[in-house]
Amino acid sequence: MRDLVAETQLDVRQLVAPLFVREGIDEPQPILSLPGVVQHTRASLVQEVRELAALGVRAVILFGVPAQKDEVGSGAFDPRGIVQLALRDLSAEVGDRMVLMADLCVDEYTSHGHCGVLDGPAGDPHTSVDNDATLEIYARIAVAQADAGAHVVAPSGMMDGQVGVIRAALDGAGHRNTAILAYSAKYASGLYGPFRDAVDCAIVGGGDRKAYQQDWRNAREAMVEVRADIAEGADMVMVKPALSYLDIISAVKTAVDVPVAAYHVSGEYSMIKAAAANGWIDHDAVATEQLTAIRRAGADVILTYLTRWFAEHAAGGAR
Repeated sequence: MRDLVAETQLDVRQLVAPLFVREGIDEPQPILSLPGVVQHTRASLVQEVRELAALGVRAVILFGVPAQKDEVGSGAFDPRGIVQLALRDLSAEVGDRMVLMADLCVDEYTSHGHCGVLDGPAGDPHTSVDNDATLEIYARIAVAQADAGAHVVAPSGMMDGQVGVIRAALDGAGHRNTAILAYSAKYASGLYGPFRDAVDCAIVGGGDRKAYQQDWRNAREAMVEVRADIAEGADMVMVKPALSYLDIISAVKTAVDVPVAAYHVSGEYSMIKAAAANGWIDHDAVATEQLTAIRRAGADVILTYLTRWFAEHAAGGAR
């Protein structure tokens, strides 16, 4: 009876699995702060995505870990870069059964760890990210990812004007059907730590990303960013993180007429795993409750490291 009259439904087809692929390794590497998640080889990534497809998962998003980094993050747009190679592998294997998304940013690829090109030396307190120079790099990344088989590119750097520049670059290269999932309301959160372990990404000299990610005290600002991205051509918009920003997800869902995604981020996932390992919570009950809350708030799509778990153990829906 409870299932029959439940107001919110949670389905595996609404979930996107974030996956990491690392250049230059022979075996998958566990990520200690993300229990159950690994840095894949190209071969193990293909196997993982095959298995996810068999479980009913319909979308993945790729993050690359390059062997070499430089000042501009050139591995992100190199046709032989790790994500481009992985996209070609997956496109050949499951491209007709799986939506292939690619994170579009450079923090994993830059020697300084920022999400864009710097206007001065790394570590200098007066150095900042050069927004416009970064947009040129993002345009190159978008085309490289689409050329490699990405169905969706997902700009996550929160640079002003990024969606418009990417849309123009994709259209100019003949990729008019490549969709853009914009990280429109990405907050400068303390919940990203395990992810940064996963991509070996630390800002040289300390510092943070508050100059371009949103202030977590602000809500109206999120709507300004979301509307700007839609006006520039975003096909979907995202709120990140999810649980601390359910009010933002709800407000965005009410205000826009494009699909709304939310990222259940690494810290949110790892807190469940750590508390469950200590016997403090019921893992399955809490994981299902959290994902259902994100759906209830209005998210059409959820990016979560729980995707495989849900597909294997809880695909009957929230109970």
